[in-house]
Order: sequence, then C-alpha cells, then structure tokens
Amino acid sequence: MRFVHDALPMRVVFGPGRLAELGEELERLGLARVLVLGTPEQEATLRAAADGLGGRAAGVFAGARQHVPVEVAAAAADRARELGADGCVTIGGGSSVGLGKAVALRHGLPVVAVPTTYAGSEMTPVWGLTEDGVKRTGRDRAVLPRSVVYDPELTRTLPVGLSVTSGLNAVAHAVEGLWAPDSTPITAVMAEEGARALLAALPVVVETPDDLDARSGALQGAWLCGAVLGATTMSLHHKLCHVLGGSFDLPHAETHAVVLPHVVAHNGPAAPAAIAALGRALGVGPDPDTVAKALATRARDLGAPTSLAALGMPADGLPRVVEQVLAAPYANPAPVTRESLTALLEAAF
Repeated sequence: MRFVHDALPMRVVFGPGRLAELGEELERLGLARVLVLGTPEQEATLRAAADGLGGRAAGVFAGARQHVPVEVAAAAADRARELGADGCVTIGGGSSVGLGKAVALRHGLPVVAVPTTYAGSEMTPVWGLTEDGVKRTGRDRAVLPRSVVYDPELTRTLPVGLSVTSGLNAVAHAVEGLWAPDSTPITAVMAEEGARALLAALPVVVETPDDLDARSGALQGAWLCGAVLGATTMSLHHKLCHVLGGSFDLPHAETHAVVLPHVVAHNGPAAPAAIAALGRALGVGPDPDTVAKALATRARDLGAPTSLAALGMPADGLPRVVEQVLAAPYANPAPVTRESLTALLEAAF
C-alpha cells in the first residue's frame, strides 16, 4: 500500500465552558485586536463575546451571509482594516467561518473559530465566494483557522432542524472523503467514525436538544468529518451543492441533506469500500441501494427536508445546474454524464 497523508496544522480546544477561555487562546497566538464576526441573528452573542474579551476585541461585524457574497466579504475586510484588527474570531456556523476565511484570504489575518453548528468547515483550508450567482471555491492554508474552540454548551440552543441539517452536511464531508482519489487509511478511519458519531448523536439531539453528551458527540463527529474534507478532494456531491447554493441561493446545509442520498446512489456501485464504511456507520449492509435508502430514511426520520423543490429550487433551473457542473472537470468515482446528472437532479427535485 502506498499513500501520502498530509496532516493539517490544527489546534483544538474542546469542552463545555471553553468559550470563557477564548481570551487565553488569543493571548497564546499573540492577538491583541480581533474583529468578532458572525451573522445578524447572532449579534447579541457576538457582542457578549466581544465584551468578554475586553480590550482584545477591536469590534464586531454581524453581517455574515451564507455562500459568502463578495460584497459582504469586502465589507468585512474593510472593517478589519479600518479597526486595525490583527485577527478575526468567527462565532457561528459555516457562514461565519466562511466570512472569516474571506478576510484571511484578503488580508492574511489569522482566524480563531468558535463553531456553533456541525458544518465542520472550521477544519478545512477551503474557501468559497459567490459573485453574480456563481460560487468559486479554492484551497489556501492561509485561511485555515489557527485554533478552534469547541464549546458544546453553545450548541444546546441550536434549533433542532439546523442541528440535523448541519450534521448531515458534515456527514457529506465524510462520505466524499471515503471515495476521494486521495483518500488514505487515516482519513478513511476518521470519516467512518465521524459519520458514525453524528448519525448516533443526532437522534438524541432531536429528542433531547439540551443533552450535553449528545451535543459533544455531534461536535466531535463534525470535527472529524470536517478534517476529512480538509485533507481530501471534493467530488460530485460538493460540486452540485456549490452550484445549487451559489446559483439559486438555496440554504447550504439543507441542500447537502437533500442531495447526499442521491449522490450515494449514483456513486455507490463504483465505490464499494466507501459504501461499506458508510453502511457500518448506518448499521446496515454494504449494498449501495440499501445504504442510499437507509441514509434517505434516516434524514427523513430526523425531520430533514427531502426535496430540492421544498427548498425553493425552480424546476426550470435544473438544466442550468447540469451545464455548470459539466463545465468544470473534477474527480468522481463514477462517470458523470448529462443523462445521469439530469436523472439525479430530477430525483432530488
């Protein structure tokens, strides 16, 4: 067996109450004036965190939006420059982390991430920006957070619906890592365990949203799944979700939840080892159809959306998605043709 495993430099601080130690993390990194970033919905949390940091907080920018529109990224970067910020703290999910990465990409400012969902993007060097309905993505280690503070207490009030869809978003990272061309025995173990941890924790979260053990398990699963995404190549699933989100502003996590079982059904016959691992995480056998159906059933039982139509996708937009996905080559275990991609999208719709 021959492989290359390129481990990303990452510091993780994990445990209930860790948010109170954020100032210590900033001191360790030598950061004295940070811009605290997040969404408008989280402004009260952002300001409370900034107050807790005292003089280490240069200000708050509560303008993060999903898919990171270029105009929002420019506004945040300008705010960081005006305040003389020497770093960013992102508090929230993928939208907040993504905005911090955009600022890092533009100004080279270090990022400290405080995740409050299970998106997992805090563990990757992947950035994304949306302009004129097109989402561009890339990889740059400059955007990889220097430190990640996981405090499960911050997720206890995360709405159940968002808990489920962001968790399934993270599972999608693991699945693509399992069939990636640069998958290694290390990432495969991480992907299977990450998916298993999330799929075990989410039903408990649905039943008892403030269960701290379940919230901790889900965060650990998200950490592993995100780290897998950061170490491997994205394939058809993420390409589809980036196009759907960037072109039609569909909700990011919900789109992942809808699309994943259909991509698993498409790729499954060409990726037996990945399907076997996902089957073990789900507690079913290694048959591709069985695994795809089990994943769809699990998502439905957890209350996740099950169709692109329910997310607001226009039916006449499907051909546009097909054209964009086919226009850019990418690694994928199964061939992607116009006919197969159209069938996949129609089934998801």
